[in-house]
Formats: sequence, structure tokens, C-alpha cells
Amino acid sequence: MHSEIQMVFGAAQTARRLGLSQSTLAKMRLYGNGPAYSKLGRRVVYRPSDLEAWITANRFQSTSEYSDDQSGGMS
Repeated sequence: MHSEIQMVFGAAQTARRLGLSQSTLAKMRLYGNGPAYSKLGRRVVYRPSDLEAWITANRFQSTSEYSDDQSGGMS
């Protein structure tokens, strides 16, 4: 089976693309509420498809919808 290697972004580039600080992105990795990532040795990398999936999964229509979703997973 042929697998295609995808382009990846480093943590700094990903943080810039998402408008987050690198520190916030690191905390998201720690708590598991950020985009999926891979480790290549010591390097953290993100696939564009995983970033797109995370953005899509965190899409809301209203602030009340966001609040309901957040309170449900934190108990």
C-alpha cells in the first residue's frame, strides 16, 4: 500500500496560523484540547488536515452553544 507523506507545520508556524501563542498551543497539547499532533523526535508537528478537522470540530453558532459544550466535558 502506498502512503503519501503530507506537509507538516511546526509548533511555531501552527501557533501563528491559528492566532495563538506557542505557550497556549503547548498547554492545549498538555490538556488534550488542541489539534492532533505528531512527534518527530523532539519536534512537534501538525498536519494541515488535522488542523482543519480541529477547527471544524470547534465551530459554534452562538456563545450559549459554546458554553453548553464546555460545561459538559469538564465534570
